[in-house]
Amino acid sequence: MSSYEARFKVWRGDAQGGGLEDFKVEVNEGEVVLDIIHRLQATQTPDLAVRWNCKAGKCGSCSAEINGRPRLMCMTRMSVFERDETVTVTPLRTFPVIRDLVTDVSFNYVKAREVPSFVPPADLGPGEYRMTQEDVDRSQEFRKCIECFLCQDTCHVVRDHEENKQAFAGPRFLMRVAELDMHPLDAASESGLDRKRTAQDEHGLGYCNITKCCTEVCPEGIKITDNALIPLKERAVDRKYDPLVWLGSKIRRRPSGG
Repeated sequence: MSSYEARFKVWRGDAQGGGLEDFKVEVNEGEVVLDIIHRLQATQTPDLAVRWNCKAGKCGSCSAEINGRPRLMCMTRMSVFERDETVTVTPLRTFPVIRDLVTDVSFNYVKAREVPSFVPPADLGPGEYRMTQEDVDRSQEFRKCIECFLCQDTCHVVRDHEENKQAFAGPRFLMRVAELDMHPLDAASESGLDRKRTAQDEHGLGYCNITKCCTEVCPEGIKITDNALIPLKERAVDRKYDPLVWLGSKIRRRPSGG
């Protein structure tokens, strides 16, 4: 097994400030960035704070920025870097630093609670739900999300404009709204909830200008922009500006008989 000495720069600090520290560390064949961070903890800097759990790309815990790109440390192989290249690891820029590579991502949990949940059909009981496989597959793509929040981190709407956080849910949760809005069994409209309106008025859909940066960093390969955000924008525009759609929404069926 071949090994070599790599140069790392790792951000150290807390909410009051910090900076990059230089390290030289052994790298072995087949290792990922998280392996190297663990080796640094074991051999050089035992108080280095890092969040991780599964080390299998399924929990989303070890999100960081590696050479400026939002990535999962456990899924970023050292083999993608040149051996003489300095690897820089920093915390997610969009969220407040707690310490070292650990950030406060509670913003995302606040936004998650703001999205109204699935509304079951009133005329169907447990076990009576039926969907086509096509509809199942469409929702299943979005259900692959591992809550790593890399899409939230890279979205420039909040990454570069802290003041937008109050009004903008971010791609992860707009994707959730889109999933529910296209769900054939969601009875939100019957209960008076217009998901397209809330997407626009309460979750900041209009802030998104579909640069696809969220899709590019998704470790699960979810087509967030093409399959969720753009279709949701199209439906929201139809609802708001298409006169036929508007008229149709105002027409009520006349009662039968009589």
